[in-house]
Amino acid sequence: MMKYLIMIFFLIPLILNYWLLMYLFMIMTFMFLFLNIYYTFISSSSNLMGVDLLSYSLIGLTFFIIFLMMMASYKIYLNNEKLMSFCLTMLLMLLTLMMTFCSLNMFLFYLSFESSLIPTLFLVFGWGYQPERISAGYYLLFYTLFASLPLLLSIFYIMMTLKTLDFWLISFDSVSFYLYLSLIMAFLFKIPVPFFHFWLPKAHVEAPISGSMILAAIMLKLGGYGLIRVYMFLGSFSVKYSYMWICLSLWGSLMISFLCLFQVDIKSIIAYSSVAHMSLVICGIMTYSYYGFVGSLIIMIGHGFCSSGLFCLANIIYERSHSRSLFINKGFMITMPSMTLFWFLLCSNNMSSPPSLNLLGEIYLINSIISWDCMTMFFLGFMSFMSCCFSIYLFSMTQHGYMYSGLLSFSSVNIREYFLILCHFIPLNFLIMKFDTFALFL
Repeated sequence: MMKYLIMIFFLIPLILNYWLLMYLFMIMTFMFLFLNIYYTFISSSSNLMGVDLLSYSLIGLTFFIIFLMMMASYKIYLNNEKLMSFCLTMLLMLLTLMMTFCSLNMFLFYLSFESSLIPTLFLVFGWGYQPERISAGYYLLFYTLFASLPLLLSIFYIMMTLKTLDFWLISFDSVSFYLYLSLIMAFLFKIPVPFFHFWLPKAHVEAPISGSMILAAIMLKLGGYGLIRVYMFLGSFSVKYSYMWICLSLWGSLMISFLCLFQVDIKSIIAYSSVAHMSLVICGIMTYSYYGFVGSLIIMIGHGFCSSGLFCLANIIYERSHSRSLFINKGFMITMPSMTLFWFLLCSNNMSSPPSLNLLGEIYLINSIISWDCMTMFFLGFMSFMSCCFSIYLFSMTQHGYMYSGLLSFSSVNIREYFLILCHFIPLNFLIMKFDTFALFL
């Protein structure tokens, strides 16, 4: 793993050349995915870093999304809006996220987990669109810090009592409720758990396209990754408390699905739908079953590609109409019929249509949650129906209707934008042919 971290440092002199840096990100993505071998156990290990299937999947997703973020942020290159700072922020983000996903030491993991917040804040503050980005950044910062301070104290407690912070060596005879809460609260806020999710829609709406992509595709997955890692030594004690989080997530997800139908901002709908989908991940992990963990990993990867692609489509519209309102952005089937196809495909994937990874993940998760308690099937059925409703609502509101007469001039879609959406769509729908890889997890 160290060779990839060193390679990132060697990319710093290239921050002046946007295209070269983007191509090198693409090359590093394929180098990581094809030159590393995934195992069910920790491989490529040093004293502090190593990769198993969970880390391998999420680091591969990180490489891929950061390459696509560079491609989506072409306007920053075109207008030269602090381009060198932007490229440096991308490198810093890649470094912190890689260290987070491959850390075996709990304190190093915490340090990297919190450090990944800094480049995200830089993106929101530096390249956000409205003055409200300041308050959105504060929400993002203080929600995360409020929940992560107890995690730091619990790490100190583990070090004092067990004399180790290695994930694979930590073992408890008994866990108090307060220690359990301290260890999982930071990750639940990051996923985010419903009713503590208010930072997410604000940050998404105010962030630039690159900020929205990294928030939706990677930052939410940090919470799921942290929960799975912590449950390696907390799991047997968490079973008696899991009903709280499953009930909260199922009820909250249903409420948020209704809330999606009241939004008039395209980005807000996609952001709230992310909260609804990630609630299923919380439920899957909390069931503490094999199906739950595998389904959570698959949903995290599928949702990373799907929601990031939807944000890219929303940005393609925003760059032409300079508005995210559903009242203005209508009738794009007339002006951009080829993009309507991608809107249809990604909205279908958002409601877990075959052959997307979302469908496979939901099959695993629904199995695990119903086997935990059969009464949850009513909530799950209603949630699946509501996800279909808000996906159709988003598609029909943007693509049908009359074109807004105030849009006097309109540029067509270019090759870069087609390629950007295809790079989200292809892995989302073709990785299902290799789903036996995910079944090796645990």
